[in-house]
Amino acid sequence: MGLFGWIILGLIAGAIAKAILKRDNGGWFATLLLGVIGALVGGWLGSIIFNVQLSGFWSLKTWLLAIAGSVLVLAIYGAVTGRKGARG
Repeated sequence: MGLFGWIILGLIAGAIAKAILKRDNGGWFATLLLGVIGALVGGWLGSIIFNVQLSGFWSLKTWLLAIAGSVLVLAIYGAVTGRKGARG
């Protein structure tokens, strides 16, 4: 998967993670950054814990690991910055 694929995957995974956690931690750039970092973390943890590698853009395993990693990164980011949830 190329750079453009990672960016698209990260943006979508970050948006899904924000929807799951109901967080508002910035705009599209923060979503992109957290999503890409989350995809990398998800792929790394998946390879260590489950012996699963990120394979391709359309692979369900890739998406599940990227979203799980994004949720984890977003939760850690929210804990570090002290943001509890969505703003009303």
